[in-house]
Amino acid sequence: MKRITCFHSLTFSALLMGGALWGQGIPPPAALVTIPTAGTLQRGQFELELLMQTGGSILGRVGIGLGDRFTLGMSYGVQKFIGDQKPSLNKSMPEVQLKYRLFDEGYQMPALVLGLDTQGRGLFHKDMEIISGEDTLIVARYDIKAVGVYLVASKNWNMLGNLGTHFGICKNFLEEDETDKDINFFFGIDKDINPNISVFMEYNAALDDNEYSFEEISFGQERGYLNAGIRLNVAGNLYMEIDLNDILLNKGQVKYFSRELKVIYNEFF
Repeated sequence: MKRITCFHSLTFSALLMGGALWGQGIPPPAALVTIPTAGTLQRGQFELELLMQTGGSILGRVGIGLGDRFTLGMSYGVQKFIGDQKPSLNKSMPEVQLKYRLFDEGYQMPALVLGLDTQGRGLFHKDMEIISGEDTLIVARYDIKAVGVYLVASKNWNMLGNLGTHFGICKNFLEEDETDKDINFFFGIDKDINPNISVFMEYNAALDDNEYSFEEISFGQERGYLNAGIRLNVAGNLYMEIDLNDILLNKGQVKYFSRELKVIYNEFF
């Protein structure tokens, strides 16, 4: 675990040092595979997103730029929507996303955003009781915890197309438990291959989800979540994204990483 984290940290540091000579201030995307960036929607811009997840689940999200610095979003998920099993809602109320850009990106300084995202990934477990020996744990959470309250910095450079680097810290107050209340961190990069293709890679350390002692629980195996994705511009403002989630098999009791499909459309009112 320490070697993996150290490798990703060194890689990220090298990108920051090498790219400083090429600073161009290109706006970053609003999000990578799962982690937020310092990118926000413009005033009067809206974005629709549909994510098809593991187990036939779907997750819909809408974001609106209420100003050039402030973005408001909501998301809603349905489990087992695709398939022959009875579908069910994640929650009765939608999840919320808020982003406010504190500082714009400059030639030497990154953009800085303060935000909130209550949307986790995977299935939502509603008050699931797990008993192991004399201990009992009540689980009410997603497979992968939401980012929660976060602070993220993004910097972009022109390196044969845009190269963006993103680093953030976060705290999940809604899905914390007695055994794991740590502050978490994440980082990622995005690279434009050409005007129609972008690739992402990100790492979520999941420090707030790595201390379960119950063998029955598959959450958090101390490896963190390594994800990658490719985004294609299909036509106009319509994008399709193919994501590979949990490449390190951190979730436990799984043999393969998950494959997800995301469709994104953005436009102005």
